[in-house]
Formats: sequence, C-alpha cells, structure tokens
Amino acid sequence: MPAFLTVAATPAGLITLAVFVGAMVLFVTGWLAPEVTGLLAAALLVSFQVLKPDEAVQGFGSPALVTLMGLFAVSAGLFRSGGLDRLRALIGSEAVRSPRRMIALMVGVVAPISGFIPNTPIVATLLPVIEGWCHRRGVSPSKVLLPLSFATVLGGTISLLGTSTNLLASDVSRQLGYGSLELFSFTAIGIPVWLLGGLYMLTVSDRLLPDRGKGDEDLLGGLARDGYLTDVLIPEQSELIGQSLHNSRLQRRFDVDVLELHRGQDSFSAPLADLPLQAGDRLLLRCNRDNLLRLQQEHTVTLAPIGEQEEDLRELSGEATSPQRVVEVLLPNGSTLAGASVRDMRFRQRYNATLLAVRRGNQVLRELLGRVVLQAGDVLLLQAPVDAIRGMQANNDLVLLDELEKDLPTTDRKLVGMVIAGLMILLPMLRILPLMASVLLAMVAMVATGCLRSGELLRSIRWDVILLLGSLSCFSVAMQKTGLAEALATDLLQSLRGWPAYGVLLVVFVLGQAFTEALSNGTTVVLLIPIATELAKGLALPPMAFIFAITFAASQSFLTPIGYQTNLMVFGPGRYRFLDMARYGAPLSIVLALVVPWLICRHFGL
Repeated sequence: MPAFLTVAATPAGLITLAVFVGAMVLFVTGWLAPEVTGLLAAALLVSFQVLKPDEAVQGFGSPALVTLMGLFAVSAGLFRSGGLDRLRALIGSEAVRSPRRMIALMVGVVAPISGFIPNTPIVATLLPVIEGWCHRRGVSPSKVLLPLSFATVLGGTISLLGTSTNLLASDVSRQLGYGSLELFSFTAIGIPVWLLGGLYMLTVSDRLLPDRGKGDEDLLGGLARDGYLTDVLIPEQSELIGQSLHNSRLQRRFDVDVLELHRGQDSFSAPLADLPLQAGDRLLLRCNRDNLLRLQQEHTVTLAPIGEQEEDLRELSGEATSPQRVVEVLLPNGSTLAGASVRDMRFRQRYNATLLAVRRGNQVLRELLGRVVLQAGDVLLLQAPVDAIRGMQANNDLVLLDELEKDLPTTDRKLVGMVIAGLMILLPMLRILPLMASVLLAMVAMVATGCLRSGELLRSIRWDVILLLGSLSCFSVAMQKTGLAEALATDLLQSLRGWPAYGVLLVVFVLGQAFTEALSNGTTVVLLIPIATELAKGLALPPMAFIFAITFAASQSFLTPIGYQTNLMVFGPGRYRFLDMARYGAPLSIVLALVVPWLICRHFGL
C-alpha cells in the first residue's frame, strides 16, 4: 500500500487532506478571496486539533513576512519621491519608436529593477506610461503589455527581494531547518534565466503576440466609435424642457438615439418623437462619447446615477464644481472592490465617479452596469472630477491607466529616495545588517525624510498578500507534522530512484509549474517544498537544490493570467484572450523547464 494512503487514512492526515482539497477548490474557483481561504484553512486545522494555534499562525511572525511589509513601503516611497521618474520618462520617450525597442527596454531596464522592487507596483506605475506610448504611436497595447509582465517576472528571481514568492520560500526553508536564503542566493541562476527569457521575447514577440487593434482603439475609443448605452437626466436648466424630441436639436444636431424615457414610476418606449420633455426625465441614450461630452458641457443633459437616492439626482442635475475627465482604471489582483456589484458598493458616492462601461478581457459591458459584479482584471471607464481622479492614484484598489503627470505631487526628494533604496540593498550585501533590519530601517527612513507620509505607509502595504502568505504557512507545518510530506516523498522516491539528478529536478520543476498555473505561486511553495526536500534526502541530493527548483517554478508563471498577479494586471488593458497568454508563454515555459534544472545542477555540482 502506498505510504501516502497509509498516512492519509489517519485522522490527522484525513482532516489535513480534506482541508487542503477544499482550499484548492476555493483557490481555483475564486468563491472566496485567496487570503480568506488561507485564514479559513488555518482556522479549520486548529479547530480539528491538527495544529496548535501558535503553529497555525507562526507565518505571521516570520522575518520574511515582516521584510515584505517593509519592502512594500520602501517601494511606495521610492515611487512617490520620484526616484523612478527617469524610468517612466525613458519608457514613454519618443525615441522608442517600435514595439521591439519597447520590449528591449523592458528586458534591459525594467527586468533588473524588478529584481529588487516588487513587480506589482512596477507594472502599476508603468501601465499608464506604456498605454500612452501605444496611443501616440498607434501601436496595439497587446504587442507590449504581456512582455511587460513577463519581464518583471523574469527579473524577479535575480534577488531575494524580487517577489513575495522568493521571501516565502526563504521562510519555508528556515522552518524546515535549511536556513534562510541570502539576498543574492538566486542570482547565479536568475541572471541566465533573465537573459534567456529576454532573448526569447525579443525573438518571437512579433510573431506570437496578437494584434488587438491600434493604440487609439482602447475602451474609450471603441465606445466612441461604436456608441454605447448610457442613462442621462434632463436638468432644470436644460433647453430640452418643454420640447419634444422631434422638435429639439438632441437628435437633429447630435448623433443620439433615445431608446427609453423614464418619468417617475412611468416608462415610455418608442415612438417618443412627440412626447414633451420635462426636468428630471431620465433617458436611455445610444450615443458616442464626444456627443455625450458636448451635451454635458452645454448642460443639456447630465449623467444619471446608478441606483442612488433622490439627493444624488439633485446633485447630478446641478452644475459641476470641478473639471470632469473620462479615464480608464484597472482593478488589480487583491482589490477590495472585486466580488461586489457597482450598486451595492455605492460606487459613485465612494469615488465621486460615474461608471460608463466595463471591459472584461475582450468583452465590453455597457448595460445594467449597476448589477455588474466587478472582478480582478476588469478595466472600468469612469467619468469623474479631476480631484477625484487624483485620489484614485493613491488607492490600492484601483490602478489609473491614464497619465496625469501634471497632477502628480512634485518633490525634491528623488535623490534621497534612491540613496535609501540603494543602502537597503548594499548593507545586507556587505553583511553589515541582516536583510530584515535593513528593509525596516529603509522604511523608517522613507517616512522620516518625507519620501512617504505616515498615512501612505499603511496604504502601501498589500494586506491581502500579507494575510495570504502568513496563513499559507499552516499548510507547510501540517504537511510536516502529519507525515504527509514524507509519505508523498517516499512514493515519489520509488518512481524516481535511479534517475539522474537532472531528471529528478526536471520532474520537480514541471510539477511546480503545473501547481503554479492551477493555483498560485505562494501555495505551490508551501505545498511542494516540504515534499521536494524529503525527496532530496531520500535520493541523497542537496535539499537546497530542490528548494531552488520549486522557487523558480513558482516564481515564473507564463501560461495563464491567474498564475501571477502581473499577468492578470495586463490581461484586461491588453485585451488578451486566455489562449493568447498560453501561446506566447508555452515555449518559454518549456525552455525554462529544460534549462533551469540544468543550471541548478551546475550551481550545486550535481
């Protein structure tokens, strides 16, 4: 009888396995947010006495998690101080004239930077710059946005600071007794991986990336071209009051179709040409963006709210007190808005913005927007005052895809921010300070020097990532305590005994790739590293080599948008389809599966 089935038949093993399977289902289906699923798993393992309370939550006190929290804050301070303004200027430069040159910049500049700064804020800050470049050059965003994500993923394994996955792997290694990883432990393998991946992107991007239209055919341009449905109100000062649609200039001068008219509890549908209009009437229009904006500027109509109260109707029918702009925003992975409908969250009052449309992948949602349940990766078309848009720039729940360069805060602390970030990396490298102490001191220095305000420090931390990674440690502890990790390793050992080290590492790496694409990188690390290290001991191979294999497999997701958060961030703005990512990423995944185990063997002398 397989050792795994023997252990799984015990009460603790059976409960642990049931919790794991249930958590996997929730991770894949998305019925619960990933961080909530992790907390639920920890709670169940404690409730059924598989783990003690301190064992289930020991991940929350790990040096890796504290380091990650500080790193989020340091990154925010670096961006806010303008420390990476030169990078933004370089990426958006007019000297970059083709997608190939843009990809070369991503490979040569963005990827190395992402080795020391979490890749999520890098992608968030560069998305509007690159989209603006696409619009000016008439280039399809689909030709450059996926390489942006891939470049940051490839660069993330240059150092320990590149991704949260690296830090989590270091913590799991420490818990298992193999010691924490150093700042540049991955560098000898990470640099060849970065160069190989960069060469791949420069070689095949033109052929394998789809063309989803020119850069000016974004959500805004598409709606302006095709027309979209929107609700408007007739305000008190409108020239339409008392006129019929037939006699008014609404349809004579503007390319507008009135589909429905709502007056109080009454609704009217076509024909509407002879019906006199009144103040407060609500019209369902099919029109393009330019005509809608002109009608608003002349106070002929105002945008109607989505299911709000009468006081909001009066507010909307008054004159705007701040200049209005129409912008695109992205819901990143981990946004607290995901899973809620527009009406239930009272979106307009919350952000002082009116939702005009939602793009989900290649699908554009234009009707019944109040009922739309938002998802991570959605791109929202909003109309809002400039002041409200500025507020969105500092919001972790939304990523602004339109540049407001002149609205960004000016600061004279660029050099200070860059020096602090440089010292944060230099001190651990010279072994003057431990990595965690260096990052925490850098975080304090960012606040003390004014590069980051105290309130911004808390907002900069991705609490969804912290909760997820902290709770996932319970998986690793339970696998070890119940003996499931050792039993799985024993069964694998029977199949792989006699294989060369390269072959075993290849199997482990491919297994890690599969888990990462189906679940998440953090889950892959905590589930597979305990099994891989037990397998290494059984084969008399260095356990650290297997930790490297799982970490690299989990840190590099190129097949699905759900495998890595930066893939999801570019999925909507690039208007990609699910198979686009697989077609572009599959050859790279295969190449890395063959090359990375060989590099690990060379690194460890196997």
